[in-house]
Amino acid sequence: MAPLSLIGVDADDTLWHNEPVFRMTHRRFNDLLSAYASEEELERRLAAIERRNLALYGYGAKGFTLSMLETALEVSADKCPTSTLKEVLMAGRELMAHPMEPLPGAREAVEALSRNHRLILITKGDLFHQELKLAASGLGSLFSGVEIVSEKSPDTYARVFERYGVAPQNCLMTGNSVKSDILPVLALGGWAALVPYPLVWEVEAAETPSDHPRFRELVTLADLPGFIAEIEGRRAPAGP
Repeated sequence: MAPLSLIGVDADDTLWHNEPVFRMTHRRFNDLLSAYASEEELERRLAAIERRNLALYGYGAKGFTLSMLETALEVSADKCPTSTLKEVLMAGRELMAHPMEPLPGAREAVEALSRNHRLILITKGDLFHQELKLAASGLGSLFSGVEIVSEKSPDTYARVFERYGVAPQNCLMTGNSVKSDILPVLALGGWAALVPYPLVWEVEAAETPSDHPRFRELVTLADLPGFIAEIEGRRAPAGP
């Protein structure tokens, strides 16, 4: 059997920090709206509105900002002052402009992977914002392609793999989300490697398929080349 022909790599919380910045913005939002509801109630209402809006706005900071504004109006019964709404909007703008902070060892891992494999970045989120983060990371030249998608489903991955002319069984996806980066690719017959991140957005929560033969949970992204070598060694034709 052929070696792995394509390695897909997630972006947010795999190559650079993302969730901590969102949580910092959550705390600011809760402080701004504390006169109208408790922190627990604000988080519950915002989460519900976010989920409802994903189909309209997609993932990312822009959709999150619109959901914060909608939540502010809802919890205040449209009595939230303009000054507070401006503060919420500013929090969203600062979220968009927050400096991109690469994860330790991310560059070294991607450089190592790119020496022997074709890499593509596969990430959800706002197109403009994700392109900005990739440019700021300095990693763009190491990827053969960039796929910014609205959802990471088996159908999405199947279209991406087909576009690059590779069968799913010759592809591996790595990332921090079991729901988005692992399960859909395993469902197609591909390989998947989870690189856990300490914080997980509740929308991305899913049970880890710990006993799956084509899955491995890694400690860091630096462990991925070893897993790939193990896969390709296992799949290589027997020598004479």
